[in-house]
Amino acid sequence: MRDEPVHDQPGVKTGDAVEAPLGFVTYAANAGIKDEDLDLSIVASQMPCVAAGVFTQSRFAGPSVVLCRRHLENGSPRAIVTISNNANVATGAQGERDAAELAALAAKVIGSDAADVLVASTGVIGRPYPMERIRGHFQGVRMPQTADFPSVARAIMTTDTVPKLASTRVGGATVTAVAKGAGMIEPNMATLLGYVVTDAAIPRDEMEGVFKRVVDVTFNSLSIDTDTSTSDTVLLLANGAAGPVGKGEFAAALGRVCGSLVLQLAADGEGASKVIKVTVGSARDYAQAKRVAKAVVNSPLVKSAVHGADPNWGRVIMAIGKCSDDTDILPEAVRVSFGDLEVYPGPLAREGLGQLSEVMSSDMVHIVIALGVGEATATVWGCDLSAEYVRINADYTT
Repeated sequence: MRDEPVHDQPGVKTGDAVEAPLGFVTYAANAGIKDEDLDLSIVASQMPCVAAGVFTQSRFAGPSVVLCRRHLENGSPRAIVTISNNANVATGAQGERDAAELAALAAKVIGSDAADVLVASTGVIGRPYPMERIRGHFQGVRMPQTADFPSVARAIMTTDTVPKLASTRVGGATVTAVAKGAGMIEPNMATLLGYVVTDAAIPRDEMEGVFKRVVDVTFNSLSIDTDTSTSDTVLLLANGAAGPVGKGEFAAALGRVCGSLVLQLAADGEGASKVIKVTVGSARDYAQAKRVAKAVVNSPLVKSAVHGADPNWGRVIMAIGKCSDDTDILPEAVRVSFGDLEVYPGPLAREGLGQLSEVMSSDMVHIVIALGVGEATATVWGCDLSAEYVRINADYTT
């Protein structure tokens, strides 16, 4: 399985061009949580599904995450209902009751049991749902018999500036995914929501393992600002309407759509102007490679240098050196490049610094590190750090 997004590979559609898998319908509307924009969505299968999920490891995981875990364990979920602009986190027992009621309200609309509904929520922490508005809205909801995934992608946005969608074909089946997230993203399973739906028939025991592995090398290899949300949720629903597909082919298709979403998320990071890709090779194992790569992509100094195209490559060396428990990393064995331009062990001549600044002016800056320890490789993605990021988060609730 590839460990990098292939969103630009033939066969992956994005934006309004995405295709809908058989048997899925959607609903999106304004329920009065945002002033005007879409803030409530439902994605539902018209037939039973097998489902899987990966969630935040935060000790303050919200009621939506707790409920999802329970419904995945005890039921056969076939729908996802989402509220945006309100995380329903740190709201106590009332928040738990509200999440359960939201599942029941959505279940009534699709004609199922509450245990068949997964709940996700994103937005400001510490505010209860405006349940009177939500109840009032659901009185008039009628589930369409069509699917509009672009509207779902817009309805789950908070500080995102663009909706994020991807779809691809695998055999006779379709895999379609939407995601949201622009800040508070350092997944440990990102504020990240991701839903993947497919009409492929995949046994649950196979699907869960494939899904977790794909999430690890895509969503869990993304970092915008090192902060793990209380609400991170990535879900997969498969209804089997298009028949079976091979496990390997399904894993590849899942990797394509999730990889596309990761790059879309990185490019839309709060205040971002560039995507940072860090590849660490010749590591002892995958965990070491990913740990070092995350240390680099998460460094505020590296991110700031990339933003300003400042050829201060020493900040990458600094970030690698922070992994002080990895005593098998020896400075004399390490190689660092920006794209094809090697900067360490160097040193770069003055004209080389000019070349490096030019490389760092690209929309995507690829930092390549060889540790000289083993044979493992990992790739992670992030974005630069700008003054706009500070402005967005300084004014988030005001």
